[in-house]
Amino acid sequence: MVILKTSRELAKMREAGRISQGALREAGKAVEPGVSTLELDTIVRSYIERMGAVPSFLGYGGFPASACISVNNVVIHGIPSKKQILKNGDIVSIDVGAYINGYHGDNAWTFACGDVTREAQALMDATRESLFEGISKAVAGNRIGDIGHAVQRYVEARSYSVVRDYVGHGVGARLHEDPSVPNYGTPGHGVRLLPGMVIAIEPMVNQGTHRVRVLKDKWTTVTADGQLSAHFEHTIAITPGGPVILTMPD
Repeated sequence: MVILKTSRELAKMREAGRISQGALREAGKAVEPGVSTLELDTIVRSYIERMGAVPSFLGYGGFPASACISVNNVVIHGIPSKKQILKNGDIVSIDVGAYINGYHGDNAWTFACGDVTREAQALMDATRESLFEGISKAVAGNRIGDIGHAVQRYVEARSYSVVRDYVGHGVGARLHEDPSVPNYGTPGHGVRLLPGMVIAIEPMVNQGTHRVRVLKDKWTTVTADGQLSAHFEHTIAITPGGPVILTMPD
C-alpha cells in the first residue's frame, strides 16, 4: 500500500533527509587512500547520532553497520571493515539512512578515491546523471515506469547496464515502503505518481552485465563479471509543483 504524506510529515522527512545527506557528505570527504571502510562507517554513525537521529541501517535485517560501503565491483550492501583499506583509483559507493521524529531519509553517492581511470569516472558520471533523468520524471500524473525508463534509456545509451535484482522504493515511517521503483521500465506503466508520495530513486549501474551475485556473508552483492558498479540515490517527494529532493545538500 502506498502511503501519502501530509505537509507536516514531509517537513519531518526533510529533516531526516538533511541529516542523512550530511552524514553522506562527511563520509565522502574522508574517502582517500589509506582510510578503512570501517572508519567511514564511524564517521556516518557519529554524525547521525550527533544530530539526534539514529542510523537507519544499523541492525536493519541484521545488518551490522551504519552505512553500506561498496568498493569497485561491489554493487550494494558492502559491510564496512577495518581490513578493507581504500586504494588510489577505487570507486566507493556509500549508502546512508537516518531516522528521526518517526521518519527516514535515504541517499547514496559514489566517490572517487584519489585518481580514478577515465572509464571509472565515466561510469560514475553516467550513473549520477541517470539519477537526475529519473528524478525529472517524478512528476504527479506520471507513472513509475516513466522513471525507470528514463534511467534505463540514459544508461543503456552509454553501453552500461542497470541492475534488475535490486530497485528503489518508497520511504517514510519505514525505510522500505511501497511502491518499488525499478531502474528500468515502460513509459505509462506502473503505479501512478501522486502528490504526497515519497520515493527513493537509486540507479545501480554496472560496466558490464546487469547480473549480480551475493557473497557468503549474505549481504555483499557484487557484479557477476567482476566489473565496476556505481550507485547514486536521492529521496524524492512528489508535489503539485514537481519533484522535491529531500536529500539535497543545503
